Amino acid sequence: MENAKLYGYMRVSTREQKEDRQRIALLEMGVPERNIYSDKLSGKDFDRPQYKKLLKKLDGGAVLFVKSIDRLGRNYADLNEQWRIITKEKGADIVVIDMPLLDTRREKNLLGTFISDIVLALLSYVAENERVNIRQRQAEGIAAAKARGVRFGRPPIPVPDNFKEMHMAWREGKITMAEAAEACRMCPKTFYEKAVKQEKACLERYTF
Repeated sequence: MENAKLYGYMRVSTREQKEDRQRIALLEMGVPERNIYSDKLSGKDFDRPQYKKLLKKLDGGAVLFVKSIDRLGRNYADLNEQWRIITKEKGADIVVIDMPLLDTRREKNLLGTFISDIVLALLSYVAENERVNIRQRQAEGIAAAKARGVRFGRPPIPVPDNFKEMHMAWREGKITMAEAAEACRMCPKTFYEKAVKQEKACLERYTF
């Protein structure tokens, strides 16, 4: 097959990750460097600029190589849909280098298609399940850290020395909230939130 018909796709989730192993694997399969497309985006969906550009190049006789199925995508439903588009609508073949059973060039018959469909369904399910597990582990880690007292996000803005005085003057009706906020060098919204928070804390101390 002409090299012009061989294409490769690479994906990493972050800009810090490297595609070296994927690139080497694709080049070893005979894919020309100019036909390798790469995205540095999550695999949760297929809204990726380089993938969309690659999809337009595929047609009957073209072969798309990916190193592993999760490099193509991790969402079970979307992955199966894109596989259908590439192989059925575009008429191209797909080769998953790390999984020889996922090579649509092999056995162009009902049994070969059946085996490929089963393997694809299994691997795409595993890929999405891993993505879900990663998110769950991250959520559990954050919850555990919060339970230990670890704070996330920006630290709270400390109140100025004159806050208590301005707070009382506002509550007594001597000045407006806008005037109190300006005296404290705060926007009215922040001043109000700080005031309500302090009042609530005082009420809880007296109640309990």
